[in-house]
Amino acid sequence: MSVKEIVFSGHAETKFEILRQHGFEVSREVVLSAVRKPDKVEQGHKARKVAQMNLSATHVIRVIYEEGQAAIKVLTFYPGRRDRYED
Repeated sequence: MSVKEIVFSGHAETKFEILRQHGFEVSREVVLSAVRKPDKVEQGHKARKVAQMNLSATHVIRVIYEEGQAAIKVLTFYPGRRDRYED
């Protein structure tokens, strides 16, 4: 079984700096980990998926992506409060 390449959209690339400017630094490795080993995955709009992974006791990272035949494309990602997204 081959592992699909994970690519970032232009918006996702700029999101790292946008979050950094707001004092919430997220690394590429964290986003990649959320896609590869999420704590949960939800169905998003259209054919998109939302991967979620715990970041801390209070926050999660949510990654919106589309899965193609050859690659997974990260469209955007954002931090969220755990109490908002946990059951």
